[in-house]
Amino acid sequence: MSQDPVVTRFAPSPTGALHIGGARTALFNWLYARGRGGKFLLRIEDTDRTRSTDENTQAILDGLTWLGLDWDGEPTSQNDNAARHAEVANQMLAQGDAYKCFATQDEIEAFREKARADKTSTLFRSPWRDVADADHPDLPYVIRVKAPREGTTTLTDEVQGDVTWSNDQLDDMILLRSDGTPVYMLAVVVDDHDMGVTHVVRGDDHLANSFRQNLIYTAMGWTKPVLAHIPLIFGPDGKKLSKRHGATGAAEYQAMGYPAAGMRNYLTRLGWSHGDDEFFTDAQAQVWFDLKGIRRGAAQFDLKKLENICGQHIAVMDDAALRRECEAYLGAAGLPALTPTQSLGLESALYCLKERAKTFPELIEKAHFVLTSRPITPDEKAAKQLDTV
Repeated sequence: MSQDPVVTRFAPSPTGALHIGGARTALFNWLYARGRGGKFLLRIEDTDRTRSTDENTQAILDGLTWLGLDWDGEPTSQNDNAARHAEVANQMLAQGDAYKCFATQDEIEAFREKARADKTSTLFRSPWRDVADADHPDLPYVIRVKAPREGTTTLTDEVQGDVTWSNDQLDDMILLRSDGTPVYMLAVVVDDHDMGVTHVVRGDDHLANSFRQNLIYTAMGWTKPVLAHIPLIFGPDGKKLSKRHGATGAAEYQAMGYPAAGMRNYLTRLGWSHGDDEFFTDAQAQVWFDLKGIRRGAAQFDLKKLENICGQHIAVMDDAALRRECEAYLGAAGLPALTPTQSLGLESALYCLKERAKTFPELIEKAHFVLTSRPITPDEKAAKQLDTV
């Protein structure tokens, strides 16, 4: 019996640039699909219309392109599928797996204020859950899922193992807002199903969401994807990687002069292992990478290890390819481009320089002797050391 082809996806929100954590998530999805002859899809989750921008979308595409993570087909927009999302919500309503809720925001807040005062659960329990259609008022409503209120749900995760959630902690989450627009939780499930996604590999901050999204898969009778929730990346201080630790965006590392192959190698090794192997090629990573090799604990970003890996990749890179990457770095960093003569000179000198540099700025600095325009005019201090005629 043949297995269905693997389909993974990366689904970033264009509310900011490509974060290094998102880049690693994309990389894991790419490796898993490519190593199994499957597809790696890209979906832009742009349902937040107030914060999503075309500039951020382009920045994400540019970051993935720099990292060498090619995707199959055209990137899709989640917002473009809003009608399909609403269709599923209404189908769940017709099946009895969802219901119309007419509670206002004021009523919901009053419920929560009372719950806080009584020191009881603030999980909203709608009074409209079991009200017959004939008794519905002619007022705006949202569509909520009917979540089970007893027992437990257990989901199997390739990284986290079996995870159990008490059903009385599940809310009847909104599927469709009163203006007819779908919520993110619904859109994700519908898009994953329609795109044929077989494996959902994402950050473990989404693990709790899986139990809510599972309600939709169950109601619709859809095949559930394999789940793999990977640990977040922490800084050296053991806290979630953020601006206080330095650069966090993929584009920043490109502009700092780290080679893409080195970044792929380092990010792959960040939270995943294959024996004691530290340095490896893309081809090896695609063969070796599996979900069981991902550790549960948070990965710690180490700049020195990154530089060491990048130095090894620079050392073995083809001279022509290395020169092209150096020139791409200059463009990303906003530095002057090399002249044709400088470009040829750089490539001719790389054979004796590339084993001594960990980043492109270091490499270009060591190549100063072939990049300097001639005749060379020494500065005042150097001139004093020269014999005068």
